[in-house]
Amino acid sequence: MDSIKDQITNLQILLRYYQYQYHIMDQSEVPDFEYDKLIDELRSLEAKYPQFITVNSPTQCVGAPIISLNDVKKVYHEVPMLSLDNVMDKHSYLAFHKRIENELQNSDPITFCCELKFDGLAVSLLYEQGKLVMASTRGDGHNGENITNNIRTIRSIPSDLKGVNIPDRLEVRGEAFMLLSSFKKMNDEALFSGHKVFSNPRNAAAGSLRQTDPRVTIKRQLSFICYGLGLVEGGKVSTSHIECLQQFQNWGLPVSEYTRLCFTTNEILKYYHQIQVSRPLLDYEIDGIVIKIDNLLLQKQLGSITRTPRWAVAFKFPAQEQITIVRDIEFQVGRTGVLTPVAKLDPVHISGVIVSSATLHNTSALHRLGLKIGDSVIVRRSGDVIPQIISITNRSSSGLSVIIPTSCPACGSVLQYLKGKIGIRCTNGLVCSAQLKAALKHFVSRRALNVRGIGIRIITQLVDKKYVTTLSDLFFLKVNQLTEIEHIGPITAQKLINELEKAKKTTFSRFLYALGISQIGQTTSDNLVAYFGTLDTLIQANIDDLTEVDGIGTVVANRIRNFLDEKNNRQVIRILVDDIGIHWTPIVGSFQKTSSRKSLLK
Repeated sequence: MDSIKDQITNLQILLRYYQYQYHIMDQSEVPDFEYDKLIDELRSLEAKYPQFITVNSPTQCVGAPIISLNDVKKVYHEVPMLSLDNVMDKHSYLAFHKRIENELQNSDPITFCCELKFDGLAVSLLYEQGKLVMASTRGDGHNGENITNNIRTIRSIPSDLKGVNIPDRLEVRGEAFMLLSSFKKMNDEALFSGHKVFSNPRNAAAGSLRQTDPRVTIKRQLSFICYGLGLVEGGKVSTSHIECLQQFQNWGLPVSEYTRLCFTTNEILKYYHQIQVSRPLLDYEIDGIVIKIDNLLLQKQLGSITRTPRWAVAFKFPAQEQITIVRDIEFQVGRTGVLTPVAKLDPVHISGVIVSSATLHNTSALHRLGLKIGDSVIVRRSGDVIPQIISITNRSSSGLSVIIPTSCPACGSVLQYLKGKIGIRCTNGLVCSAQLKAALKHFVSRRALNVRGIGIRIITQLVDKKYVTTLSDLFFLKVNQLTEIEHIGPITAQKLINELEKAKKTTFSRFLYALGISQIGQTTSDNLVAYFGTLDTLIQANIDDLTEVDGIGTVVANRIRNFLDEKNNRQVIRILVDDIGIHWTPIVGSFQKTSSRKSLLK
């Protein structure tokens, strides 16, 4: 019996540590599926041996106790903020559904409300007389952290509710999260500036809301979605959960467009599979769906146990994380010359795909993790994003240290540390074959000049044969050169030349994006074109002019200016426009310059 008690105690200690790391320190030490397995094991043991259950067991508590970090004040939840039980498969979900039916003994069919399970930070918003007066985290379910000032920086959260029949005191609950596009932009800027990069959007959102300076939080561009109700005083709300969400929306609060009512288990399973298929297309992370009884009176009838409501469950998707072993580290040179460490792994199945390599983003991540060849690591694959290493689970006693290169693995040139030594870069530009190949791949991509038929296989051979040494060389290719490429005959070669000819008619925004200026994506390209209108006007713009464009700060403005000031880049632009004849329909930008300035391309 002592061994059982020790096993339960050890599980409780381990899980409390993981909860502290996740909820307080915003770090994931184990994949979600591993944590879920451990909590299920503890729950099963405690069910068999209830005499060993303690009040602070992770099965009896929500989240983690609030630790006084950064002078954060506690907020008491008048209505406890519970967490959800999880089911991982169809059988477990159907068992939940059957339990609900048995406990309610309701002759009428039960209506369920199905929602996305956002992977962010649970937040409580308290409105009094329609005004936002308090925002807090879930914390341990009874006490959370006061994050009011930081919540006010989220544009989608109104400071004042609008409309009629708003209760005197209304507590709205939801999820704060970071869009994947915002996460990428933030990490790109951090990498360039030599600052810390976050491992995933959830940690980034949680860390942002715990900032002591709201000016930092506002730069993070967080989002928020309402999903539930807490305290209500001095007014009434609907007894239907989905109608409550509609009321929230009428009052100006953001709700998810994917919320649905379902009336049968088949409808719920269909919704689950539809969301699973749509998941890679979303600009935010979800890890399953949430199934709730829609009728709030039935919710109250079922009630809750210590840490979870009995009327709702999270139906989670298969794990997007697995544990594997690092067998080697290679360094790949990207389009901008930055070297990215890529871990070669023992193959593992993640979300139906075999993963055998994962990115570490930069050399700083190697140092931060202290990663060695032979270590066991958590690998995450999310949608179409390149798999990445999240953390180390077990360090190998015989692990080999990773040797950081001092010269470019592609061209041999001397490497240069980025600001803050967060990474290293080859400064050889398009003379470096790896950078040239990546630049060409971007140049012909669907969202750039959209040259169909030319991919990395053809580009690699063209560069290796020295037929293409700059972007403009693509347009001077001959049929006899293309037929020297593997699997290309005269007919295919002529089709590729025709595609290149078609690509000469494009848009200014596509052309600008195709140039591959660091941190200039489609949206920024569109904004630059709308503001400046012409290529000449853009080339003449100074830093102050550039920072007037929506979404462009001094970091990006300097990158644009540095790119346009580089002699070789200007020459390539001149050849592409004047000699090759790439053109687009002119537009009038909102920025007006005097017409007396001469073209700087000449």
